[in-house]
Amino acid sequence: MFLWHTGLMPATFDCIIIGAGPAGGTAAYHLAKGGRSVLVLEKAQLPRVKPCGGGVSPEIAGWFDFDLSPVINTRVSRVRYTYRGRDPVEADMGTIEPLWMVRRDAFDAFLMQQAVARGAALREGCAALGAHFRDGRWIVDTAEGPLQCRFLVAADGAKGPMAKWLGFTHRKYRVAGAIEAESRGKSTNLVHLDFGTVINGYAWAFPKTDGWSFGVGIFRGKQNQDLRKILAEYGLRLGLELAECSVEAHPVLLWDGHQDLHTHQALLAGEAACVVDPFTAEGIRPSIFTGMKAAEAVDAALAGEFSALPRYSEIIKREVGSEMIWARRLAELFYRAPGTAYRLGVKHPAAAPHMARILVGEARYSELAERAIKRLVQGVVGG
Repeated sequence: MFLWHTGLMPATFDCIIIGAGPAGGTAAYHLAKGGRSVLVLEKAQLPRVKPCGGGVSPEIAGWFDFDLSPVINTRVSRVRYTYRGRDPVEADMGTIEPLWMVRRDAFDAFLMQQAVARGAALREGCAALGAHFRDGRWIVDTAEGPLQCRFLVAADGAKGPMAKWLGFTHRKYRVAGAIEAESRGKSTNLVHLDFGTVINGYAWAFPKTDGWSFGVGIFRGKQNQDLRKILAEYGLRLGLELAECSVEAHPVLLWDGHQDLHTHQALLAGEAACVVDPFTAEGIRPSIFTGMKAAEAVDAALAGEFSALPRYSEIIKREVGSEMIWARRLAELFYRAPGTAYRLGVKHPAAAPHMARILVGEARYSELAERAIKRLVQGVVGG
């Protein structure tokens, strides 16, 4: 159980943030640290179960001024690739810093704890029921009554209603489907990635000190596969019974083109901003980045910088969107012919360290994808 700040609430907050995930928690921390009055509304009680692979780039350490090690469950530097459960390739990632593994229930709650320690307010079990703009303020309706703020950050995820309420009716995204499970017990210090078992996607298993986070996802085309059945069969390969695990199926909003993420005194952040990687479905790092930049934008806007919110959209387009375009190109080729891609891409000696460098933030798609795409195109065209 956590004790959250519940001091006197101002009549109008500088900012209300909807959602206490990585984006919301990050935005709340940085705004509160800057002395802004901020309230986070979270429909669940923290910590809440959140099946998720939990792979996090250590790059995020530079975006906070507190130690994240209490919620780094383990660090992993080796990966095992397979194609339909066979033809394994095991390799060292070869990165300076291993890939971090977290459990989202603990990680998300920890970020909020830091925000609350800086003065942010949190209302758990309190869902936003609507939002409308009036007289230069946002009014957020809740079961406990309306709340007012000068700026609003929507960080309520793929299934959240805030984007629609704020008028974002034409967001550019590609809907993916995933089902993930959390297990408890023994694990090996090895990331597992399997291609070919899922059409237009892959299966994964990320180790934790006390079990596994594993899942399957479809990231291209129609999602008419029985993902639960595939996940159960994949779990058996790892010696895991799905009936004994916490399981959750959910949509994933993959980035599918540049778009504005701001409107009248409001921003989209995290998966509500569709910043999930179209190739790997990585979402934690880009969500945290948007939360940090959203806080900077709101802080500047509160100080009178009228261009702060449009600048936020441009920053996300430049820093996140440009990389997502390369990831999408790579995904289109890879998932079109996974057998060829596995042979020419994954089994290439440089593949594991190249991909690992992207995952941990030591490299960008734009630096490496062009060569990989050229190799895949030649392989697909040549049969």
